[in-house]
Amino acid sequence: MDPLHLCIAIGPLAVYLIVLGMINLSRRPTMTTGQRDVGALGIAILGFVAVGPMELFFPERAVEQFGEWVWAMLLTLYILGLVLVVLLMRPRLVIYNTTTEQLRPVLTQVASRLDPEARWAGENLVLPQLGVNLHLEPFSILKNVQLVSSGPQQNFYGWRRLEQELGAAVHQSRGTVATFGMIFVLNGILMMSLVSFWLYRDGQAVMTALDEMLRR
Repeated sequence: MDPLHLCIAIGPLAVYLIVLGMINLSRRPTMTTGQRDVGALGIAILGFVAVGPMELFFPERAVEQFGEWVWAMLLTLYILGLVLVVLLMRPRLVIYNTTTEQLRPVLTQVASRLDPEARWAGENLVLPQLGVNLHLEPFSILKNVQLVSSGPQQNFYGWRRLEQELGAAVHQSRGTVATFGMIFVLNGILMMSLVSFWLYRDGQAVMTALDEMLRR
């Protein structure tokens, strides 16, 4: 792979790995939605998509009419596809730096405050008044737990309230540092160093290749 394609491919992924690693190394639990999680991953692999499928199926004839705007159209199409996937996803919450044992008491307290009829059935939690039905999916290696919707009948307003209340509660709770996050950070730094090295060593060649890529 030439320096230009290497920089495009691993640049966004390197930033993603560094941010994800720093989140995992935090001493406080961090919560996000499944939609944001998938959206961030989709942006992280954007470079690979650009130098892979987009170049492989590049519409050469369209360049004659639209010029450099073809790349903008392809990237816009990818972003729109990613947004569609995110919008079609079922509700899901991801809590980093915690375990099931640490999260469950906090979740129980929040659920009881939001819905007095909330009840557990094994790893499943039902909040009938909020219209929320979920189950826990722990990922012990990365020290995170996902709250995944159970069934298609979900109240998105109820999930929004749960997200707001639980987000504030877990931030005040005790967390578990995921030392595995150091691997993400080191790999991200290694990738960024590689990108910086190629830009410093062959900066002019990279810019020339980029100009040719846009004007192909």
